[in-house]
Amino acid sequence: MSQTPHLRGHILTPTGFVRGHIAWGSDGRVSALSGTPVAASTVREAAEPLILPGFIDLHVHGGAGHDIMEGGDAVQHVTRLHARHGTTALLATTMTAPLADLDTALAALGPVCAQRTAGAARVLGVHLEGPYISEARLGAQPPFARPVRMEEIQRLHALAPIRLITLAPEVGGNQDLIATLCDQGFRVQLGHTSGSYEDGVAALRNGATGFTHLFNAMSGLHHREPGMVGAALAHAPFAEIIPDLLHVHPGAIRAALRCIPGLYCVTDSTAAAGMPDGEYALGRHTVFKCMGGVRLADGTLAGSTLSMDQALRNLVDTLGLDLVEASRRVSTHAADHLGLKDRGRLAPGAWADVVVLNRDLELQAVYVEGDAVPM
Repeated sequence: MSQTPHLRGHILTPTGFVRGHIAWGSDGRVSALSGTPVAASTVREAAEPLILPGFIDLHVHGGAGHDIMEGGDAVQHVTRLHARHGTTALLATTMTAPLADLDTALAALGPVCAQRTAGAARVLGVHLEGPYISEARLGAQPPFARPVRMEEIQRLHALAPIRLITLAPEVGGNQDLIATLCDQGFRVQLGHTSGSYEDGVAALRNGATGFTHLFNAMSGLHHREPGMVGAALAHAPFAEIIPDLLHVHPGAIRAALRCIPGLYCVTDSTAAAGMPDGEYALGRHTVFKCMGGVRLADGTLAGSTLSMDQALRNLVDTLGLDLVEASRRVSTHAADHLGLKDRGRLAPGAWADVVVLNRDLELQAVYVEGDAVPM
């Protein structure tokens, strides 16, 4: 890694924007950051670039025509695409599948988690989205749902580090194993679930901390049966949401923003991200990119083509968030959910994961651990 000259502009620090400079050394960590505080409301009015923490996406299935479940070098294509859209760290996300398919995917992910590909986002580990979900709430997941199997998780974890597990707490035995999973260092999210409000509250008490693509593929909110959505809105410390304005109505996103302090954005992106309309793979499913989305043949939404830079623009331009809060929702809160104190923020000692934007929030440059990403 070569040392880069420092950058000057309006820099978002953990305490707000400063007008100043940031620099990092050959270890890829921020070595200096200083400046004069400025009001967040004024930074888009100035000519200086906006310098924010790199985006962190904890739910990535694919991109650039490749699906994580392919194995091989698919993840390298996926991480390069997302880095060009400002994602500096991500979780490679699997589909519900037979064990042999998961073996193939994680065997390919292990080396990439250990050694970042040049010009690509850092793969922090794996988000195991299923197979421990409800058969009644598959969404776009293939029909291979089953209860949690600890020996299966340990086998897969030996191939690549599993950081996040999505499960349905009402599926036989799953609720009882949440505490065990958390004790072993896994983060547990609730998703693809028909569980009740009570199931969700019990899972949170057992150690679950988040919800997978909030509102989608889970029991909804009714005033006499609050469902899993009600449990999330009333009690969740964290939840992920897809702000492509297709998966969730802006009004529902606003409700979640008011209720869940650690609500963070994900793309749930598929192989169709960054590609023209057409036919793509999503695990064992064939999906179709058309009319601005990705769907199964029956019309079911099947992931997205969202990028994290577009997510930021949607939060600011459509939902009206200020740039400080929007940045936290695409970066800091996801890092906090994984317990990462050296990512998702720009401060001395943190990784130099940096995005540079203009006043229209268009990307100008991306640095992953201090290395410039070819744009």
